[in-house]
Amino acid sequence: MSQPAYKRILLKLSGEALMGDDAYGINQEVVTRIVSDVVEVTRIGVEVGIVIGGGNIFRGMAGAATGMDRATADYMGMLATVMNAMALGDAFRAAGVNARVQSALRIDQVVEPYIRGKAIRYLEEGRVVIFGAGTGNPFFTTDTAAALRGSEIGADIVLKATKVDGIYTADPKKDPSATRFHKISFDEAIARNLAVMDATAFALCRDQRLPINVFSLFKSGALKRVVLGEDEGTLVYC
Repeated sequence: MSQPAYKRILLKLSGEALMGDDAYGINQEVVTRIVSDVVEVTRIGVEVGIVIGGGNIFRGMAGAATGMDRATADYMGMLATVMNAMALGDAFRAAGVNARVQSALRIDQVVEPYIRGKAIRYLEEGRVVIFGAGTGNPFFTTDTAAALRGSEIGADIVLKATKVDGIYTADPKKDPSATRFHKISFDEAIARNLAVMDATAFALCRDQRLPINVFSLFKSGALKRVVLGEDEGTLVYC
């Protein structure tokens, strides 16, 4: 069996990914498939941390746009990510995989608080660690949480699962001639103004020399191919 290119990864999942074709909430079939893909890479020795968004339940930015206080809206969004993290944790349990959910907001009756040392120990023990509640601070996205947690746990790469199979020269839905980058440097991505992640997350990854791979969550076997170092998605490198 091929050896993985990365020992420890931080997988960033959007909340919307959990909806599948539903208009709202958590599609259990989609969650089961995501868990199956993650389990597949853990079986080849890869340590996996996951940061999950909350847009399938509540988006802080959307709440703020309707006149809600931005900080309040962001905290509500963080609670939505904890719900998603719990759903993922339960799906891993059902699949027979030991997973731990850690929250940047203290909800001790429900999930354990985020403690860096514990998270690293869990990863070393082969457990999947799911990070909820973003960074625990308003005004920061879950993309930034992924960059932060990836840096803190010493991940080799941040894998951003999206609906598109990489970064393109233009929007492939609008421009049929758009081509996918196989790899691109942080500096070139900035110069081309490519929307890889939000600016804070992108800058943190660049400063910590933490590469990013953007790939499609909906392509069968894509996560494993990325982990094995195959040409899947787009690699953003230092």
